[in-house]
Amino acid sequence: MAHVCCEMGENVNIRVISAITLLCLVWGSLWGLVKHSLQVFPPFLFISARLIVAALTLILVQALLKRSILPARHEWSKMIVLSLLVCFGFYATQTFAMQFVDSGLSAVLTFTMPIFVGVLAHFLLNERLNFQKTLGLILGVAGLIAIMWPQLKHIQFNLSVVGELLLISSGFFWATATVYIKKEFAEYDKIKLTIWQLLLGAVVLLGGALAWEPVDLNVWLDPLNASILFYIAIVGTGFAFVLWNWIVSQVDTFVASISIMSIPVLSLCFGALLWHEPLTMNIVLGAICICLGIVVSSLKLGSQRLAAIQSHK
Repeated sequence: MAHVCCEMGENVNIRVISAITLLCLVWGSLWGLVKHSLQVFPPFLFISARLIVAALTLILVQALLKRSILPARHEWSKMIVLSLLVCFGFYATQTFAMQFVDSGLSAVLTFTMPIFVGVLAHFLLNERLNFQKTLGLILGVAGLIAIMWPQLKHIQFNLSVVGELLLISSGFFWATATVYIKKEFAEYDKIKLTIWQLLLGAVVLLGGALAWEPVDLNVWLDPLNASILFYIAIVGTGFAFVLWNWIVSQVDTFVASISIMSIPVLSLCFGALLWHEPLTMNIVLGAICICLGIVVSSLKLGSQRLAAIQSHK
């Protein structure tokens, strides 16, 4: 964690570190609950309900804070682009794929996001892709190959492989949305930003889901199912994404991504302990490579920042 704090610079404070720690705990424990929910709810009705409940809760919070809720007229086009990236590129893709992949492995593959952020930020945010970031990318790719090696050996294009590829693509879309937020919404109200990035795409998703998926009220009104859905929506989606958007606005996008690198490891542990998901050697080795890649990518940033700070003393 020292290299993360170093890159945050002299202005790092307990609020940023606390936000990162809380986000890791919330998102790390969430994947198993989402996997369980996908065995109960139709996938696209679940994801649209999750996003809409999260957005409506944040609208209530914004109203209680007496802050503006509607974006300005010139902001709608950018908000629509962001919502498409988040709702369709990230959430819908991830939710569909998790039907075929264990929760811990899903987290590992989705959290290749920092690797994509490193490349995108190099071209779009002028956050240069140095030697150590490149080495981190190579380690990350090696991790992906290790995880998918059993399927790659036999070249069988089954649903598990499709799910794994979709989860990697969801990480790419999340990275794209993160860079887009940093570029276009760095100073924007984070609660209002989260409301509309979730709500716009979710309404479209809901329309499609109602047309194709059955609605069983007994399932939706079951107290356990409803409580899990509300926790995932309000805490794991609305609250957590406000935190994430705020963290991105406080630090370098690549460092923000690195700071949540413990989430896939936590998810693997929760998946094995609570949901009895298998931890095969290739998954463990792949997860280690991906995490090492993210750490290595950050080391140069931290050392450069430390040298800069010491030179001013």
